[in-house]
Amino acid sequence: MEYVTRIVIIGGGPGGYEAALVAAQLGAEVTVVDCDGLGGASVLTDCVPSKTLIATAEVMTTFDSSYEELGIIVADDTPPLEQAARVVGVDLGKVNRRVKRLALAQSHDITASVTRAGARVLRGRGRLAGMQALDGSRKVVVSAADGTEETLTADAVLLATGAHPRELPDAQPDGERILNWTQVYDLGELPEELIVVGSGVTGAEFAGAYQALGSKVTLVSSRDRVLPGEDPDAAAVLEDVFRRRGMNVMARSRAESAKRVGDRVEVTLSDGRVITGSHCLMAVGAIPNSEGMGLEEAGVKVRESGHIWTDKVSRTTAPGVYAAGDVTGIFALASVAAMQGRIAMYHFLGDAVAPLNLKTVSSNVFTDPEIATVGYSQADVDGGKIDARVVKLPLLRNPRAKMQGIRDGFVKIFCRPGTGIVVGGVVVSPRASELIHPISIAVDNNLTVEQIANAFTVYPSLSGSIAEVARQLHTRKTTGEV
Repeated sequence: MEYVTRIVIIGGGPGGYEAALVAAQLGAEVTVVDCDGLGGASVLTDCVPSKTLIATAEVMTTFDSSYEELGIIVADDTPPLEQAARVVGVDLGKVNRRVKRLALAQSHDITASVTRAGARVLRGRGRLAGMQALDGSRKVVVSAADGTEETLTADAVLLATGAHPRELPDAQPDGERILNWTQVYDLGELPEELIVVGSGVTGAEFAGAYQALGSKVTLVSSRDRVLPGEDPDAAAVLEDVFRRRGMNVMARSRAESAKRVGDRVEVTLSDGRVITGSHCLMAVGAIPNSEGMGLEEAGVKVRESGHIWTDKVSRTTAPGVYAAGDVTGIFALASVAAMQGRIAMYHFLGDAVAPLNLKTVSSNVFTDPEIATVGYSQADVDGGKIDARVVKLPLLRNPRAKMQGIRDGFVKIFCRPGTGIVVGGVVVSPRASELIHPISIAVDNNLTVEQIANAFTVYPSLSGSIAEVARQLHTRKTTGEV
């Protein structure tokens, strides 16, 4: 009888379900242990819901900011004294019902794909049971919601349990007025005045979305600017857009507490100031789901932050135990989680595998405009981590941008001096998540600016700016300009 490798995956998010598909394809016996539904937070409470909400906000922003310039007339029976009133509104209850429906549909599609591939899906919470056995196997105990337990034997275990919203001790969400990002989809009406605490990616995305939907938004940032971890030029464009659209951006303002006072929320800042709103969204980071999993007893090293240590092929410090996704703290991106999960299975099952290379990862902030990045950053160049030449071209000079009424954004490319090899890029524009792909291909394949410049682009198109930046970098390389 032929021996079948047994794989147990704890967590059904992108890291877990993508790993399951690979392992099943390679002939392993796969069990996915999950307590919420396949797709994980990414599909059920994070990426898919938030980007669905943002899709509605994006339509609102596009309409509000450019319909007059583009010559669009809106038939409106608003009385003359109210003529400046908003002519387009949003039914947030309907939006959120659509958000939840799409998230569940995506989860069901993923479950169908995994089971069709031959994997077993087991509902419950999994934990490691002690050290590796003499035969190299591992035990995983699965606790079901009804209190029953089942013990699985695995040749390899993948931990892909994700993360949950961080909460401040004095700003506990109540699900009604003080919310974390998983709770906003239960709102039936648009918040009149929304305070968003946290100006990272999550905070910026929700602040921009609710501003576009019609809320009066205050964004509380403990740092000097919004998106402190992103390209500074890109963050400056976004902050300018936020302020121009009426958002109150409070820099260098750390929130100490948030409390509900009747139908209002009071947020107290560290300097004693108090700001009020109808609702408050806490977006102050995430905590890895690594507690209560028997990691220490199994020999799995956990960092002080609670993240599981892994190497570039997703191995933990315990033989036969791998980890992927937000629980590792590598990059909080669904694409990275999925790649980590696939790499883990390829590695354990003996298939060809390339170690994770974070310098080829493309990411996107789904604000309006979007901010997409790949490869080395401006901070890497400024800090001397890499020697590179940089050209930035505003979208205002792009003919398609002019036609569409796009005023904000740019394309920036980093290349090595001498060779002209593309090592990074930034795109700030509508649909930057789509426009970053040619730069990602260039970074991943060590293409030169000359190769990018010589490739045909459609005229007129926003992608024409990518070729134009490459041409400028190529010309400067040839002429010796810096």
